[in-house]
Amino acid sequence: MQGWARELGFSQIGVSGVDLSGAEPGLMRWLEKGFHGEMHYMQSHGTKRARPAELVPGTVSVITARMDYLPAATPEGWQEREWQRQANPGEAVVSVYARGRDYHKVLRSRLQKLAERIAGAVGPLQHRVFTDSAPVLEVQLASQSGLGWRGKHTLLLSRDAGSMFFLGEIFVDMALPATPAVSAHCGACTACLQACPTQAIVAAGEVDARRCISYLTIELHGAIPEEFRAAMGNRIYGCDDCQLACPWNKFAGRSALPDFDARGALLDVQLPALFAWDEATFLRLTEGSAIRRIGHERWLRNIAVALGNAWRETGDAQYRDALQSRAQDASALVREHVAWGLNQNTV
Repeated sequence: MQGWARELGFSQIGVSGVDLSGAEPGLMRWLEKGFHGEMHYMQSHGTKRARPAELVPGTVSVITARMDYLPAATPEGWQEREWQRQANPGEAVVSVYARGRDYHKVLRSRLQKLAERIAGAVGPLQHRVFTDSAPVLEVQLASQSGLGWRGKHTLLLSRDAGSMFFLGEIFVDMALPATPAVSAHCGACTACLQACPTQAIVAAGEVDARRCISYLTIELHGAIPEEFRAAMGNRIYGCDDCQLACPWNKFAGRSALPDFDARGALLDVQLPALFAWDEATFLRLTEGSAIRRIGHERWLRNIAVALGNAWRETGDAQYRDALQSRAQDASALVREHVAWGLNQNTV
C-alpha cells in the first residue's frame, strides 16, 4: 500500500482499529466547555466522532494517510520568511495550506483512487473516504496508526515531517493489521503555546477554538470579537503561528504535487488590492481554493480588520483610504468592521 500511496502523492499511510474510546471523554469535556464555538456540527454528531463503526456501519479498520503540503520550491528557512510577512503590516497573510488548490478536492480524489487499488488487490471492499469532511477524529486515528503524535497545539506531529500536512482516512470493512503508534516528542517545549497570538491554546493539548484566528477568520460567520482583532494583525485567512514556532517543522516535507503551489493572487499581495475585489473577482480568483468557502462578505470582513491594524501601526493613509472605500458597503457586517478599522488611528 505504501508504494501505491506514494504514487498518488501521499507521504505515509497507516492503519488503525476503530476503538477510539480513550479519546471520547476528552471530546465530551471539550464540547461541554463550549470550545467548539459556532461549529455546531461538532456537537450534533456527539460521540459518533469517536465511534467510526457508528459513522460508517461495518467499518472494522481505518486506513490513514498523510499528505505534505509545503510547495516543492519552498526554501530552507521558510519559517523566517513567514514571520517576515506578518511583520509587514500591509501584506496580506493567508495560511500556507490555503494558498493553492482546495485540499479537500486533492485528497478526496486520491484517497478514492487508493481505495480502488486496494480493492483491486484484495477483492470486494466496502469503503468510504474522508478528509476533514465528516465527524472523524482525524488526529486520534492518525496517532493510533503511527503517523505521529498529538502535539500540544493539538495538531499531529511527526519527527520526519513536522505538522505541515493534511490527513485523510479510508474506512473499510476489512480487518487489517494495525500499524504501531509512536511516542510523543514534545518534551518540555511550549513554543506553540507561547506563540499563539490570542492564547487559544489554553493548555497543552487543548484549544479554545473561539479564540483561534483560524476559527475567527474561517468558521465564524458573524462579527469578530473586538478583543481579538488587534491580535489578528494582517492574517486574513487562517493562522500558522503555532506551526511556525514548532521546532519539528524544520523537518516539514515538500509536496511533489503542483496543486499546493501558491497562486499569485494570494501571495506577496497588499491588503488594499485584495479589499478592492468585487464579488465576481473574488469568485474568479478563488476558484478551486478553500478560501472560496467563506464567501466575499467574510473575506472583506477579515481584510477590514487587517487594514485597521495596518492603519494603526503605520499611519499610512493608503490603509485609511482603502477602508473608506467601503464605508457604505451594502453589508452591515463589512461596514461594522470598516468602522472599527477607521477608528484605529486618529491621525
